[in-house]
Amino acid sequence: MVVTGANSGMGKATALAFARLDAHVIMICRNEAKGIEAQQEVIQESGNTKVDLLLCDFSKLEDVRQTAAHINQHYTRLDVLVNNAAIISTKRQETVDGFELQFGVNHLAPFLLTNLLLDKLKESAPSRIINVSSGAYKFGKISFNDLQSTKGYRTFKAYGQSKLANILFTYELARRLEGSEVTANTLHPGAVSTNLGIDRQTGFGKTIVKMLKPFFQTPAEGASTAIYLATADEIATISGTYFINKKQVKTNAQTHDEALAKRLWSVSEELVGLNTGKKHISE
Repeated sequence: MVVTGANSGMGKATALAFARLDAHVIMICRNEAKGIEAQQEVIQESGNTKVDLLLCDFSKLEDVRQTAAHINQHYTRLDVLVNNAAIISTKRQETVDGFELQFGVNHLAPFLLTNLLLDKLKESAPSRIINVSSGAYKFGKISFNDLQSTKGYRTFKAYGQSKLANILFTYELARRLEGSEVTANTLHPGAVSTNLGIDRQTGFGKTIVKMLKPFFQTPAEGASTAIYLATADEIATISGTYFINKKQVKTNAQTHDEALAKRLWSVSEELVGLNTGKKHISE
């Protein structure tokens, strides 16, 4: 079972839950020191030594490619992929590859990782893909004329776009995986106390997060739906669905726009360098 963003918050809670089920867990983390610390805590709390750490910075697509290659080469199977890693940025920043940080980390990186691991997931079927989205998708719009938010950057507009992209990606992926015994579902974890809104470089946001913590779910509570989607027998064949609190919830009309989802998929393929032989209209 692979969990991205596993060094803290919901990712760590998810990894720990999987380890307690005696699964072989692969924790994908950006920061080496925090990753090692989290890995050791998961091993100690679960009593399971089959917990591996892979370092990957989702703001670098080359890191994503190397991580996928390592998994494909060194692991015989992959039963569950939880795309949990995400970021909120209060100011416009760019990834190493020149993408707006939230769109790059929250959508393009998991899009690429998932596609590069699809063959392994299919070989291991029945297997499951879980994409952590957010209710913020409702504020999002896929702005094909400005995907990188260069015009009048607003934090939650960019974040909402990335979370909407998660859902459109999940639904289109589910359609493409029909008949493969690989399912793809997405979820809103609720308001969870994590480090998501804290600036990586400056630490800005720590005080706000601390103040709001009593009103939020714990990471373990927030991770409960992802764990359910990864392990519950009763949803083994359900795919292309959005969940809140372990229940299926219908998303708004734009998430079910298949033409929009296909266009986003095509543009995302071009941006991350998948199927480079194809010709796409430049957006």
